[in-house]
Amino acid sequence: MKFQNVLVVGGSGFIGRHLCAELARRGLGVTVPSRRRERAKRDLILLPTLDVVEADVNQPGVLERLARGQDAVVNLVGVLHGDFAQAHVEIPLAVVSACRANGVRRVLHMSALGASPEAPSQYLRSKARGEQAVLDCADLDVTVFRPSVVFGPEDRFLNQFATLASLLPVLAVPCPQARFQPVYVGDVARAMASALDELASHGRRYELAGPREYTLKELVALVCVMTGRQRLVVGLPERLSYLQAFMLEHLPGKLMTRDNVLSMQVPNVSSAPFPFGIQPQALEAVAPLYLGHAIPRERYPEMRSSARR
Repeated sequence: MKFQNVLVVGGSGFIGRHLCAELARRGLGVTVPSRRRERAKRDLILLPTLDVVEADVNQPGVLERLARGQDAVVNLVGVLHGDFAQAHVEIPLAVVSACRANGVRRVLHMSALGASPEAPSQYLRSKARGEQAVLDCADLDVTVFRPSVVFGPEDRFLNQFATLASLLPVLAVPCPQARFQPVYVGDVARAMASALDELASHGRRYELAGPREYTLKELVALVCVMTGRQRLVVGLPERLSYLQAFMLEHLPGKLMTRDNVLSMQVPNVSSAPFPFGIQPQALEAVAPLYLGHAIPRERYPEMRSSARR
């Protein structure tokens, strides 16, 4: 089936904006619900084949109404803090119900690398419940994506470290040996868009990870080099990591919570090949361009040395 109209739930978020741009580039009609249309990013609203609709997908019946006339539904809803059950379990179940009510068979679902019913954190356990709920639907053509931490312009990962490096002379890193394999948001968007028409992807999970693995301490050190700031990067032991998270989760904005610390006990890495023939881009090739200091390629060895790679 050639898809023409796609509903992207969570399309106004970081990954969603890149996926919507990729779908629009391929000529698909895209519908994105947003609780406040006027707050949607201007670059999203200006996409020629995209319609931002003011709607709260948490309200009963809203997703069923939005799914009418769609050929596929993409669910990108996810939270790092807050009501995990609502975001990661109830929304996927509502997507399934809306698709069934409107005869929409194609569903793409965003999960997370490390999601498991036995995972130590509520975040990863709830992600596992959500992805299994959609995969259990034999009457739907479901594809699940499990990315590592996603980086790119306006991300909340590398940009957060860059902000802290601009404010603090010493960066205290929780869980310094936590392992990540950051994946570029553009590569995630291309993989998801490529899966739409791929029959072989039905009923499958795809792990999405970048070409290199880092510890969290190495990533923070790289960000300092990329932003041209010399900072002391100190790794915190387990107890202090947990204490730091306890303090931060009670501050506005919740930079980190104890559940985040528990999530970092699970290596966020994958040996699976990147799907659909896509060659994932390296962090060192992309991140300097949006962190404010474009670094010549000849300085990459220096950057990796600073991160003790």
